[in-house]
Amino acid sequence: MFRTLLGGLIGGVAMYLVGFLFWGTPLSALAYHRADPSAGSQLQAAMAQALTASGTGVYVIPDPATAQGTVLYGKGPVAMVFYNSGGFPVTDTGALVGGLILALTVGMLIALMLRFMGGDLYRSVRVTLLFSLIAVLWLHVGQAVFNHAPWGYILYLAFSDFAALVAAGLVAAKIMESSNPPAEPVVGETVH
Repeated sequence: MFRTLLGGLIGGVAMYLVGFLFWGTPLSALAYHRADPSAGSQLQAAMAQALTASGTGVYVIPDPATAQGTVLYGKGPVAMVFYNSGGFPVTDTGALVGGLILALTVGMLIALMLRFMGGDLYRSVRVTLLFSLIAVLWLHVGQAVFNHAPWGYILYLAFSDFAALVAAGLVAAKIMESSNPPAEPVVGETVH
């Protein structure tokens, strides 16, 4: 169990570092489009006026829940806005600490999954790769498919999370390698 705990924690750190590489460095510019500074300030002022101070949340604009909104939505442009009325620092220490705690928790869950699955390192690697691919395809690529989210951002997000999940799983699997006994071969009747 000690190797599982150690593998999960170090795997979580690996996940955190991979996430930082993709989102905490200039590499993150690949995921975003940039608005002209004057357009950005106009949009910010419009959001502050239209979405109100207590309106923190996710907005579909225009709102297709009405007949007029449906027509406008069909004409475009459309947006899904993740709106926070309060603002926060670009490099938020609270988010960094919370992100580390989340990464350590996810690393532990991955290590537990690998422990419960049992098997050798190669089996753990295969499961890690498949689990990571399944997760990002459904959770991230699904947003582009179902909600018309922008493909560039979604693919960057999916690749970054795939890399982080794989890193956590591979590190945990390697550290846990001797604690996972190989799967028992099936012994019994011969099938003809």
